[in-house]
Amino acid sequence: MFWLSVVLCAVAVRGNPTPATMPEAYDTIIIGMGAAGCTAASTLSKAGKRVLGLEAMDRVGGRVNTVPFGDGVVELGAEWIHGQFPSRVYDLAIQNNVSILPQDLDFDVYRSDGSSGDKQLLNELMTFSLGVVDDPPEVPEPLGQYITKRLMDYIKTNHPALLQDKDFIDNLLEFLDLVIDNYESSNSWNDVSTETRYAELDGHQHMSWHRNGYKTLFQILLNTYNNGPGYPTLDIKLKKEVSQISWPQDPNADVVVTCTDGTTYRAKNVIVTVSLGVLKERHATLFTPGLPQAKITAIDKGLTLGLIGKIILRFPEKFWEEGKQNFYLFWDKKDKEAMGDDWGRQLVQVSFPMGASNVMTVWTKGDVAKLVETLPEDVVKRKVMELVRRFMGKGKTIPEPIAMLRSSWFSNPYTRGSYTYDNILTPQYPNARATLAEPLLDSSGAPRVLFAGEATDNTHFSTVHGATDTGFREANRLLPTAKL
Repeated sequence: MFWLSVVLCAVAVRGNPTPATMPEAYDTIIIGMGAAGCTAASTLSKAGKRVLGLEAMDRVGGRVNTVPFGDGVVELGAEWIHGQFPSRVYDLAIQNNVSILPQDLDFDVYRSDGSSGDKQLLNELMTFSLGVVDDPPEVPEPLGQYITKRLMDYIKTNHPALLQDKDFIDNLLEFLDLVIDNYESSNSWNDVSTETRYAELDGHQHMSWHRNGYKTLFQILLNTYNNGPGYPTLDIKLKKEVSQISWPQDPNADVVVTCTDGTTYRAKNVIVTVSLGVLKERHATLFTPGLPQAKITAIDKGLTLGLIGKIILRFPEKFWEEGKQNFYLFWDKKDKEAMGDDWGRQLVQVSFPMGASNVMTVWTKGDVAKLVETLPEDVVKRKVMELVRRFMGKGKTIPEPIAMLRSSWFSNPYTRGSYTYDNILTPQYPNARATLAEPLLDSSGAPRVLFAGEATDNTHFSTVHGATDTGFREANRLLPTAKL
């Protein structure tokens, strides 16, 4: 489930036609050219429909953002293909002979005194804690509360002596909270509900685009991979922020889309793929007429857009053991207390991306990720290196990084977060995702405004494959025989 500068990929972005050649109207306008938008555009364009893609950012890709770094590329957004079967994303890679490599996220553990942690024990307790998600209680409750109860029972049965070490138990629960947050994009594991319809795909859960970069998916979708010509019926306009979508009840009238630069575009229908965060912030002014109350409730209460951040460092050489892909940082009580409320205490996971050499990713989440987006670069770098040396520097010299990148998904006004999770109110709105996905119809029952994006997928939300599925779903709503 995972991602400012950019040149994402060489997509076929057409130049703006002159007024004399401007089409009177398009068949479909797609707002947001991320995974859902590009999939919908591809599907409709293959069927010969005239499609306009409007993207507020200066690139396609949405919450996927592959950037050059060092001798390769890194992902500031989504990192992996989560599962292989059935996955539209994985299939597209294989069909186009793009190598996709499994990344082994087996982990080692470092303690805050620089020693190695008990990897076997922590792996056992983490595996159990993550597994109880598949056995939820009959009455929904906060996920952290439920995991804590189940884990204490497990420890009592299998490791009773651990219960005498209160400091370890406290440290363990805080550690697991942070680990779960890094999965869910939550600020606290108690913000997440035990009730969810999320379902994993079969196959390896961390398939990496490595040096190809996730950008390759968008090149494939837009028919520009390997110097492909694009689609003749698809126009893509970047830096086009939409300010209003006017949709008619009259079956003979067009949808009119207005951008902040004053330009307007018309089409039979529009597919909206913007993030839940953008909908929360702008739905009241974006749609004319406004959204029905059920959809507003789903947006405002039923779902939450979480935040995962990345701090990516490049070093002159590796100082970590070759082949290692993932580390967890486990704080001892005295070291935590010495740190106080410092945000560095909430950095718990370090991984090593496959797209570039000598690169390390430090993962952030929730409020800490928001804070890190606002801090001066030297402050972030200094704090991260302080932690890296504390945990991983025992008996070795760790060099200063020679470059740093960080994500900005919250401060980006066109995302406002990373991906959605089921919050503790979601059980009160069990159909929130389906309601969000429902199209707005004219008086004849024809869909005029359609909705796609990971938040609208009942079982594969928070993933790129879920987002692509929703783009395909909405294109098919307009084109029942479309194939991708």
